[in-house]
Amino acid sequence: MRPARWTQAGNGARRAGWGVAGNYGQLTIFAGNANPELADEMCAYIGIPLGRADVFKFANDNTFVRIGESVRENDVFVVQSFAAPINDSIMEMLIMVDTIKRASAGRVTAVIPYFGYGRTDKKDQPRVPITARLVAKLVGVSGADRVLTLDLHAGQIQGFFDVPVDEMSAMQLVAEHFAQKRLTDPVVVSPDLGNTKRARNFAEAIDAPLAIIEKRRIGNRDKSEVLNLIGSVAGRSVVIVDDEIDTAGSITQAAEVCLANGAAAVYASAIHPVLSGPAVERLAASPIQEVVVTNSIAVPEAKRLPKLTVLSVGSLLGETIQRIHTGASVSAAYRARESVASG
Repeated sequence: MRPARWTQAGNGARRAGWGVAGNYGQLTIFAGNANPELADEMCAYIGIPLGRADVFKFANDNTFVRIGESVRENDVFVVQSFAAPINDSIMEMLIMVDTIKRASAGRVTAVIPYFGYGRTDKKDQPRVPITARLVAKLVGVSGADRVLTLDLHAGQIQGFFDVPVDEMSAMQLVAEHFAQKRLTDPVVVSPDLGNTKRARNFAEAIDAPLAIIEKRRIGNRDKSEVLNLIGSVAGRSVVIVDDEIDTAGSITQAAEVCLANGAAAVYASAIHPVLSGPAVERLAASPIQEVVVTNSIAVPEAKRLPKLTVLSVGSLLGETIQRIHTGASVSAAYRARESVASG
């Protein structure tokens, strides 16, 4: 006897058995080792248990995967952020997808909250790779039928995949956080020219003007030279907006430039808290009053500064998974969030 399915009710699925009604069988979610807590949040939002899987390394450093339940004809979602150790995270995803595909799953979706190697999306100097394209190709070759991701470094990365891509954004979530703070005369600052579109959209969301920091990056050593501030921040509360915080060099340097130009207070936001190398020390020593990120990448306790606020994207990704599974509109997830925020 087949298990009962889940049924669509209102804006979300409500419990009616062991699945969600869809074209690909029972909904099942598995997670690699990069961010299992986020996968748990997504499952809690949907109301299903996380799938059983063993993902570990042998003594010879080989990754091994064993799925602990049947996935035959199921609609399977594999959750894995491509975060440190990034190469291990990628291999876990590829092997998990291949394992599940060979176990006769009906459809496999790779859920990648953070797509590592996203910065290497073009040849900006001679004899360098386009690693973002290579990794995207590997995801498709492993057997993934589609991809769900969050705030790619550059939109054109979607075109690197050979399978359909749903790119969601947590910018609205972060914008709501700052809107509720009711900052005095806020101004949104982009820490570089390449991030201007993202910062402009954020500025529209919180009804604030936009300023831009022009900078020149020096070589490949995570160093940059600030050149100029375009716009006015004098006497205003600054919100620096970026897609990720890596070593925190750019964002702390931007904060210092804003204060030097008369900013009253400086806040910072990013979707992906990579926080590599000296990032935590730089943020702790910086004049930034609050740093707002999401849990697209797991943030260990050792990196959770008092000024660090971590917002959850579990409900956003959980809602999107439900809509992909049932064939409902994914863009409606944004409209649902906006209607809740306005209400």
